[in-house]
Amino acid sequence: MFSLIRQLVRPYSGTLFIILIAMMAETAMSLAAPWPLKIIIDNVAGGHRLPSWLRDMLGSALGNESKMHIALLAGIAAVLIAVVGAIAGYIDSYFTESAGQYVAHDLRVRTFHHLQRLSLGYYDTHQIGNLLSTITTDVQTIQNFASSSILGILVDSLTLVSMLVLMFWLNWRFTLILLAATPFLLFFVFHFKKAIKKATHAVRNEQADIVTVVQQALESMPVIKAFDGQRIEEEQLINVSGATVKAALAARRVKSLVTPMVSATVALCTAIVMWQGAYLILAGSMTIGGLTVYLSYLTKFFKPVKDLATSTNAIAEAAVAVERTRTVLEADAIIPEREGAIEPRNIKGEIAFQNVAFAYPDNPPVLKDVSFFVRPGQRVGIVGPTGGGKSTIVSLIPRFYDVIAGRVIIDGHDVREYKLHPLRDHIGYVLQDTVLFRGTIRENIAFGRPSATHGEIVEAACLANAHDFIARMPQGYDTLVGERGLTLSGGQRQRIGIARVIVRNNPILLLDEPTAALDAESEKLVMDALERLMKGRTVLTIAHRLATIRDADQIVVISGGVVAENGTHEQLVASNGIYAALYRTQFEDNTERGSSQGLVPRAMLA
Repeated sequence: MFSLIRQLVRPYSGTLFIILIAMMAETAMSLAAPWPLKIIIDNVAGGHRLPSWLRDMLGSALGNESKMHIALLAGIAAVLIAVVGAIAGYIDSYFTESAGQYVAHDLRVRTFHHLQRLSLGYYDTHQIGNLLSTITTDVQTIQNFASSSILGILVDSLTLVSMLVLMFWLNWRFTLILLAATPFLLFFVFHFKKAIKKATHAVRNEQADIVTVVQQALESMPVIKAFDGQRIEEEQLINVSGATVKAALAARRVKSLVTPMVSATVALCTAIVMWQGAYLILAGSMTIGGLTVYLSYLTKFFKPVKDLATSTNAIAEAAVAVERTRTVLEADAIIPEREGAIEPRNIKGEIAFQNVAFAYPDNPPVLKDVSFFVRPGQRVGIVGPTGGGKSTIVSLIPRFYDVIAGRVIIDGHDVREYKLHPLRDHIGYVLQDTVLFRGTIRENIAFGRPSATHGEIVEAACLANAHDFIARMPQGYDTLVGERGLTLSGGQRQRIGIARVIVRNNPILLLDEPTAALDAESEKLVMDALERLMKGRTVLTIAHRLATIRDADQIVVISGGVVAENGTHEQLVASNGIYAALYRTQFEDNTERGSSQGLVPRAMLA
């Protein structure tokens, strides 16, 4: 736990030193605060003279040592103590907030950076809600602990030592009574530390579930409304929120025992000191001012003890937050880059799969022995039954995942020999549902190449059949798109996605059925844009509509984790295998739909 905290606070050691000095000044002023009152009680209202060491220190400032003169000096001392304490408190608060914010910023960026380096396999097995909870709530908890709790524990410890010295000096017998009670209190507190941590962990997990449920609901609002599923989602939130309440109440029962125990111990020790103090005052061996100062210290003594005791809550919460954050930071699901990896240059687009096998974690193999070859500039269609591994094949080319056996080769080199990010810079990707990001249309088109000029962005939009509808928008290319681009139609999003790939000018293009969810008019516009995009590039297209790949140079049929068939459309139809069966099924379905809509004469179906 503390190794991560040290890493976070090390860059701000100078600021933390200032905070420590300010806290020590606050502590010193807190220790000095009761003494002006003691002087008023003993040396002004009472008949006692000032100690010789104090008279020597003040010297001429005492003048004739009249009681009003002493009272004036005591009042001035009280004001100075308060002013210095206030200034130290301001410095402490100001720099603590500053350090805390920067610590949180650094950890948040570090965590997010690591999350972006993780492979897609990591996200297949982890809930986004848990990750969001880590990067927000857990980071905030670590910020609070790193910026204030650590120094608070240090200063509380220093305060206790200083008070003990002064209290021994004032009355060692009372202090021994005090020390006798302290171990029992600390034993009680630390006895509950493990229970507090366990309860806190449960609360954090339930809070993460709330984030997951809310995020899922907000992202799926059109589907929820379409199926009138609001009540179902509300019940899910009620269940996870109720579980959070139960976990928090269980944690509260544990945490709430600490404060009453400290308060009861303070009351018991105070009663003993007051009883014995009264006896000593009547016996003339202790002054009223001395008892007042001691009682003040007694109350203040148990405050840092109480803070140290209740800091087990902060430590437990921070330990849970650090544990959850370290789980993310230490996740090793990162696609490795070999030492001495080469820079891909002048990629032509030759692709080969050699005996490739792949399996997702804790699942049977998706691909068992896949081999095929793609020449530069060829258009290849990949088809097969649902769940056969078509999307997995194209995901292996840019190394979203790594093979477990065999090799994926680009231009004669295993993709694992290339530097990862430069490799992906040579590959364009058009998904079935293009995701747009928060920002303008211009920024979304230039997402893959932020250095693109306005002219290049407009040219890409023109080639993607997107310029006309963009130009009709209120701010044109500076129009802000809605969340995930939902203010645009599916066809408009796809054309912006194609423009995003065009502006990158990649030699290899991967298409994951980019027209599957489009109407006929949008499909035609997108297909026209794709035709321009595909010219001179190596293209692999995952196809569910076989009509979209009839003109492909090669069609690879994946079934049972292997290449079941390979050839042109005409060759595969003639072979009367899997592809031919899929094609006949789609052709007959389309024919029947056309007939039912009056598009195909029934006589032609006879």
